[in-house]
Amino acid sequence: MTRQRALIVDDEPDIRELLEITLGRMKLDTRSARNVKEAREWLAKEPFDLCLTDMRLPDGTGLELVQHILLRHPQVPVAMITAYGSLDTAINALKAGAFDFLTKPVDLGRLRELVAAALRLRSADGEELPVDSRLLGDSPPMKAMRKQILKLARSQAPVYISGESGSGKELVARLIHEQGSRGEQPFIPVNCGAIPTELMESEFFGHKKGSFTGAIEDKQGLFQAANGGTLFLDEVADLPLPMQVKLLRAIQEKAVRAVGGQQELIVDVRILCATHKDLAGEVAAGRFRQDLYYRLNVIELRVPALRERREDIALLADIMLKRLADGTGLSPAKLDDDALEKLKSYRFPGNVRELENMLERAYTLCEDDRITTSDLRLADSMPISENGEANLAQIDNLEDYLEAIERKLIMQALEETRWNRTAAAQRLGLSFRSMRYRLKKLGID
Repeated sequence: MTRQRALIVDDEPDIRELLEITLGRMKLDTRSARNVKEAREWLAKEPFDLCLTDMRLPDGTGLELVQHILLRHPQVPVAMITAYGSLDTAINALKAGAFDFLTKPVDLGRLRELVAAALRLRSADGEELPVDSRLLGDSPPMKAMRKQILKLARSQAPVYISGESGSGKELVARLIHEQGSRGEQPFIPVNCGAIPTELMESEFFGHKKGSFTGAIEDKQGLFQAANGGTLFLDEVADLPLPMQVKLLRAIQEKAVRAVGGQQELIVDVRILCATHKDLAGEVAAGRFRQDLYYRLNVIELRVPALRERREDIALLADIMLKRLADGTGLSPAKLDDDALEKLKSYRFPGNVRELENMLERAYTLCEDDRITTSDLRLADSMPISENGEANLAQIDNLEDYLEAIERKLIMQALEETRWNRTAAAQRLGLSFRSMRYRLKKLGID
């Protein structure tokens, strides 16, 4: 069996020797280069499964080599070696397309983990990945996003997934995780807006028995649970500023300290995050730290809203109705032509989640397995035209219409925060007192 081969690029003989010995013990053949010119010559002569390159080289930079490999040898993962404390340099390398990075002095345990992850990724090259049944759509935006997901899955860079509520941001995060080198490791999603502020540090980093009232035993935090895998921070814009400082340090140091603990624990976690808010706007408003924003937003992936891919609505509706039928054991229902046209012209402020809820309700109401416009009850779903204006022809009573909007938004906020009323009130910009009043007025228990 042919041994896998790594290219080591560094102008320091001691570093080259250390890397050669370590990779040799991992049963890899190695080739060494002192500069960009020699590295290019090796790449032209032999195939490689991995490249480790220093950032500063006598005749250029590691970034130049990353760009060369991406252009000429795109299947070869490249890891950048940077000086300690040069996190900005590492971030630039990830943005340029590097698989991951190491800091000097090189931690051999971290090196072995990185090499193993890169080789797992390399061994999967050439496999045909089927279109995931959870990410449906043949529209240009969806085809482009699937390609981006495959590309991002090959990297260890933090990804900021932006998009409206209900557009499928968590699903996208799961696919990035599953199709990458960490796919067999834990994927830990957390809704940052649903954790009470006083419990955040314990939830993220764990705590020791007796560290505070109620801490009756040691508890593992989310970072520890995600070790080796991916931590997905949903609604990251809802993190309070003090917690943002602690999160930034954990990401920079790749280590966490449990509440009440004395020692830091090294963690190997890829960070993916998402929010329906404009994170750059939150930074400008002083509600989100700029330094944390730059650490999380190394690469941004935008999930298109459903109204931006209307040609997918018919396919989505058909699949959703079949799933509903399978779940109930009944025959599937079909949308009539008028109902489908109404859906295609509807704005869908709640995106795919709203379409799913709408069809579930219509499936329950319809007769003879045929869904009509009246079954969709679009008046309850905030009818809005393309220019953003309400469709007055579909509004019979203004008070009822406004109450339907209020009920819909409150229910959505409660569902997204797992019925944490305090977090839902914060999401909607309401005081808890005002939230309680609205819940009572609308009869929401």
